[in-house]
Amino acid sequence: MSRGPRVSGLGLGLGAKARMQGGAADEVASVCIEWTAGTLFLVRHAQPLIAPGVCYGATDIPADEAATREAASALARQLPLATQVRSSPLRRCMQLTDELLRLRPDLGATTDARLVEMDFGCWEGRRWDEIPKQAIDQWTAQFGSLRFGGRESVQELMNRVAVVWAESRNAGVPTAWVTHAGVIRAAVLISSGISAVERSEQWPDKALAFGAHLCLD
Repeated sequence: MSRGPRVSGLGLGLGAKARMQGGAADEVASVCIEWTAGTLFLVRHAQPLIAPGVCYGATDIPADEAATREAASALARQLPLATQVRSSPLRRCMQLTDELLRLRPDLGATTDARLVEMDFGCWEGRRWDEIPKQAIDQWTAQFGSLRFGGRESVQELMNRVAVVWAESRNAGVPTAWVTHAGVIRAAVLISSGISAVERSEQWPDKALAFGAHLCLD
């Protein structure tokens, strides 16, 4: 791919064109923005109901309902007609997808397990500052290949996201993923032509805000 996203406000330092939207909306207005057949919206779920600092990856926890409604309202005004919505099956994403479909019944949606957040295995539900430094250091040293927590590596996450990316870009209609920060980071890298991650410094250090979305053309 010849170009990747330029994601305003995320500090990812990658090239090309993207639009980021988020925030409150008073009502669902008419649809939306210009699009091409390969347009992809990356949508992060709203604020999850879990204490700050907890590693929750693939753990299935709900999101704040009011924040979910706000995010869905902003997104509903942006998505073009005929957009295909793919959602992670985890509750915090399905809440947003369900609310979006309530506001935009013209849209269709499917769940896709490949859009689930990275699985941190035995570290799920633990506070990050309680995870042994040795485990963190080992992961940093083998960032792409090590299965941190014993379940999934960053490269395995990249590989599954890359398959969905290719399907979405070739779908012939706009696509929206309702997903998680790790998946969005992986997609941004893939959009810039990076398909393999070996070092931790390659990984985008800033995440899309809860409930926000960005659009890759």
